[in-house]
Amino acid sequence: MPLHIVIDARRIRDFGIGTYIRSLIVALGCIDRENRYTIVSNAAGLGELTGLPENFGRAICNRSDHAPLDHLAFPIFLRGLSPDLVHIPLNRVPLMMIRPYVVTIHDMANLLFEEEASNMRMQLRRYRFKRGLMRADRVIAVSEATKRDVENILGVPSERICRVYNAPDPGFFARAANGPAQQQILERYQIKYPYLLYAGPIRRHKNVPRLVEAFAVVRDQLAAHPVYGDLRLVIIGDTISRYPSVRQAVIKSRVEHAVRFLGFVPFETLRCFYESAAAFVFPSRHEGFGLPPLEAMACGAPVVTSNVSSLPEVVGDAAVQVNPENVFDIARGIREVLQDEELRARLIRRGREQAARFSWNWTARQVLEIYRDVVG
Repeated sequence: MPLHIVIDARRIRDFGIGTYIRSLIVALGCIDRENRYTIVSNAAGLGELTGLPENFGRAICNRSDHAPLDHLAFPIFLRGLSPDLVHIPLNRVPLMMIRPYVVTIHDMANLLFEEEASNMRMQLRRYRFKRGLMRADRVIAVSEATKRDVENILGVPSERICRVYNAPDPGFFARAANGPAQQQILERYQIKYPYLLYAGPIRRHKNVPRLVEAFAVVRDQLAAHPVYGDLRLVIIGDTISRYPSVRQAVIKSRVEHAVRFLGFVPFETLRCFYESAAAFVFPSRHEGFGLPPLEAMACGAPVVTSNVSSLPEVVGDAAVQVNPENVFDIARGIREVLQDEELRARLIRRGREQAARFSWNWTARQVLEIYRDVVG
């Protein structure tokens, strides 16, 4: 008998989590024409999904999951849809959530990098975080590292945690724009120099201040280099105004003229920046999965990333791994990738192969099995 599965897609327009929601739904639409799906989104998110098969319906819920009333109102809304199962695609589960439900946890950064752990608000966040996972019929962890964290830190039984990897957007595997179109994008942003690229949020655990410091070290060391003498750093995906520590690192390192913050950019622009980067550098201190390095690999950029958390699991031997706590080790990794042509060629080749090992089709098949297992 077909199941009725409801997926909470209210965050479909968010950076990162939106990619997960959108890619999973599209992949489920490709492999499952039997079960019935209802995609819950706000009115603004309706345009994010097109071309889904007839067994996929929509329901509008304009209330944010940040609203205190959401703890009661959203479960009531869901009950009115009469689902067999609900999938919450990030660990923000209403306290009165109806069951059965599956929840995806992407990382533990909110718990591991809290700045005010004694604050009452933080304690409530911890309680909600743990409660959402403990009551779930299944927890989908996006890597083995995240699975271990959920089990060891929160005490969720191992048999209720399933590791299901994410994957890059298939659009990153296609060769981007032709030469002239790609050049137009770079000219629009006045990119006429070799650059290192970082893409993603600038939260505390992302370690962007150390990246800036390492960049300053490398720029100084390669000042006389015939290719990289005018090396720059481009940061995509967030605004510097919200992060004074990053601004301070830029000023202290005296690289204000060499660091550019572009904020969010369209998909085609991001792909162009990946493809044209001298190297993609991602020295994060904690990642639940680490999607940006795979996106960069799919686009043919050599990658430098951290040797901690889930990142070694995801990038394998296709990236230079560095100690994210050591500015000079990050600089060492960047310098090796820039100066060793044989290493660059090997990383580009292995990177494309590594990124291709992850598929949303395979992810969707595993998630569908979890749905069936929970309800069955």
